[in-house]
Amino acid sequence: MLQIEKKKCFVELGKFLNQFKKDKNNRNEAVLHNNVFFDDFEDLITLSQSHNGWFTPEQVYFSIESWAEALQEQSLNQWLAPYDFSQIQSKTVGLILAGNIPLVGFHDFLSVLISGHKALIKTSSNDQHLIKFLANYLIAVNPEMENFIMFTDGKLENFDAVIATGSNNTARYFEYYFKNKPSIIRKNRNSVALLTGQETHEELIALGEDIFRYFGLGCRNVSKLFVPKGYDFQPFFKAIYEYKDVIFYEKYSNNYDYNKAVFLMSNFKLLDNEFITLKEDHSYASPISSVFYEYYEDITPLLAQLEQDKEQIQCIVSNGHTPESIPFGQTQKPKLWDYADHVNTLDFLLHI
Repeated sequence: MLQIEKKKCFVELGKFLNQFKKDKNNRNEAVLHNNVFFDDFEDLITLSQSHNGWFTPEQVYFSIESWAEALQEQSLNQWLAPYDFSQIQSKTVGLILAGNIPLVGFHDFLSVLISGHKALIKTSSNDQHLIKFLANYLIAVNPEMENFIMFTDGKLENFDAVIATGSNNTARYFEYYFKNKPSIIRKNRNSVALLTGQETHEELIALGEDIFRYFGLGCRNVSKLFVPKGYDFQPFFKAIYEYKDVIFYEKYSNNYDYNKAVFLMSNFKLLDNEFITLKEDHSYASPISSVFYEYYEDITPLLAQLEQDKEQIQCIVSNGHTPESIPFGQTQKPKLWDYADHVNTLDFLLHI
């Protein structure tokens, strides 16, 4: 099966996904196989929260809309342009997917298939249904795709390479278990924001999107703020008040109450606005409903520290203070070429 044929399948999938919006789903009769898939996908979006309590319709729709935009032919062509997969000998690539946010493993799935390999997929128990549904749609568009897509509920077997995503603890297991195979092993990462106090109200509102999207569960969510000594947090709290309704979601509220209680019992000083706590802490990974912060006096040694700790950091949000800074509000809108852990998946797949 040629790459151009697979790319066409994903373009058609993008057209299918483009019908589903948070405000209103718009059925387009020109989209392939709508009679079979449209109603069932609407139902799956509604049911996703029963499969994973964090997968609210709003969060699932956000992920779907992001992928609908990414799977446009122009974006796919731009992503694939530097690579020649015409001589690829198709191999089986095992995928161990995370399940912290909706369709978090879809980029690996897309990368394996579009590069000419076969995907042997072990989904997370927290996100089993969405990617299987989209795989079935691809097969409906071109039945040959079925030869390249396999799911397993058990142990990965009979594969040539692996891409596995997990925690730092599971990564040690993965590294041992897959030591004799070409692999990408992803570990815990967190994202940070570097503030100077000169940010506009609109930029701080956008920063709230980086913090609260997916309830803060993704590696691209900002979990740590670096602020200048004497920073006034009032403009920050005023801006993120737009996200106050997050506290009405029970799972988030339970985490807020629990983590706040733990901090207070430990006599930590907190900044609190009744839906998020800020705690001064040197760590990068903060619990749900909390963001850590750290003061700096000189930005130059801070930049050196961030470079030294780059293996722990997924995104840096700032007004261009680092070469790879991401603008405020954009962490959850990566392009196809914005690779997890900054490891080029296509280059890996080209050389296995």
